[in-house]
Amino acid sequence: MKDMLGRQQAIAAETALKMLLDGLPVKLPRLKTLPVEEAPGRICAAEVVSIEDLPAFSRSTVDGYAVKAADTFGATETMPAYLNISKEVFMGEYPSFILKKGDASKIPTGGMLPEGADAVVMFEYVQSVDEQVIEVLRPVAPGENVIQAGEDVKKGERIIYRGQRMRPQDIGACAGIGVTEIRVYERPAVAIISTGDEIVPAGTCPDKGQVRDINSYVLAGMIAASGCEPRRRGIFRDDYGVIRSVIESSLEDSDAIILSGGTSVGTKDMIARIIDDMGSPGVLFHGVSLKPGKPMIGGIIRGIPVFGLPGHPAAVSVCFEIFIEPVLKKLTGLVEKFPWQGRTIVKARLSRNISSSQGREEHVRVMLEERADGLWAVPVLGKSGLITTLVKADGTIVIPLNINGIEQGEMVDVRLF
Repeated sequence: MKDMLGRQQAIAAETALKMLLDGLPVKLPRLKTLPVEEAPGRICAAEVVSIEDLPAFSRSTVDGYAVKAADTFGATETMPAYLNISKEVFMGEYPSFILKKGDASKIPTGGMLPEGADAVVMFEYVQSVDEQVIEVLRPVAPGENVIQAGEDVKKGERIIYRGQRMRPQDIGACAGIGVTEIRVYERPAVAIISTGDEIVPAGTCPDKGQVRDINSYVLAGMIAASGCEPRRRGIFRDDYGVIRSVIESSLEDSDAIILSGGTSVGTKDMIARIIDDMGSPGVLFHGVSLKPGKPMIGGIIRGIPVFGLPGHPAAVSVCFEIFIEPVLKKLTGLVEKFPWQGRTIVKARLSRNISSSQGREEHVRVMLEERADGLWAVPVLGKSGLITTLVKADGTIVIPLNINGIEQGEMVDVRLF
């Protein structure tokens, strides 16, 4: 069914995203090997399995005396256990002696437990009688104050799984088991094409009727934050041949293409026609039940996802979050354990009534205020073409399709930028 302007009726955002994800061919990004210290934020392309125990030996977690735990059982401040001082353990050295019953060895934090010892008594619970004997004022259990060999990582244990985004702690784990290089996926390249006769470069002084390019910079930042490589192609006039040519060249070296502008109904809005003309399946949807961002276009050309975004910065931000970011995550090879953890969400009370039209999902920009009675979400009012509404906002709240609005004082989920 078509609307009064001759377009297909807008579809739900969830349906549109499913069409995109289902339509993408199953393929993984190219691979490369990186030094492990260069891998934070990259997506691991092969699981990492430990070939050794970590730690390789049992070691002390405190400064104290290595002991046989049984020798301390029943010790109190009034009836201490008396132990003979044996050889000392030094940091980074292998203790070549065996701890005998009734003996104790001075040991630093991280020192290797000598054979025969199974616990460590902290210095705070020891008193010296003389140079040969100590008093233990409280008992220790077997394994107390000790990290056992293999307690952190066991030989054969998987440390990093394929599709995992590498975090600093993951890098540390790799270093701990001697892994200095890691296979990762190449970052997908995403072409950004700005269209519109009124758009000029950011460094240009615009004439009357012209505006500086904002969206390509916003998109580049969001693409980079998604783990991909942004490639700003430039600004192109609203001409079928010109836009088709830049899309054609971008298909050769890009994994996704984003066009900003040219998606509303009008004489120069030809993006959907170009996508359809260039290859199957072409346009999957044109128009979603969403505010801002209703004119959004999603399509696939020769296996490459192509997005046509409205020209308003707020709409660009919302459409990127809902449609483009999930597709880019799939292209990176990322395997999410918990997709719902993708963004930080905080609870806040709404500071004023917000109305919405049924039949569309509305994303409202808000800033957070900390008041005496808790956190409040204050709507940042303004048209979607105003970039400052995004600058002032801390995040967005979502009004679902079939809700008329949200009343003042209601608790809302604020999805932080």
